[in-house]
Amino acid sequence: MLPLDPQADIGRRAWVDCPNCDDWRGCAACEQGRTCTTHWRYLLSNTGSLLHLQCPSCTHIWSHETWFGATRSDG
Repeated sequence: MLPLDPQADIGRRAWVDCPNCDDWRGCAACEQGRTCTTHWRYLLSNTGSLLHLQCPSCTHIWSHETWFGATRSDG
């Protein structure tokens, strides 16, 4: 299991399903699409609409494209 990234800050969170674990299954708030006090992800950084996240449950790190708001330019 990876350690938490040094950029992990509880003040920067996102509510996105982790592609590595199903920790949110069985949680009424998560299954209804509401923000949950338990099943959030660390928002390590972002580049426009691309989020870089880490799951506090399994420490998996991944990127998630929201396609919302500002998008990245390819150069």
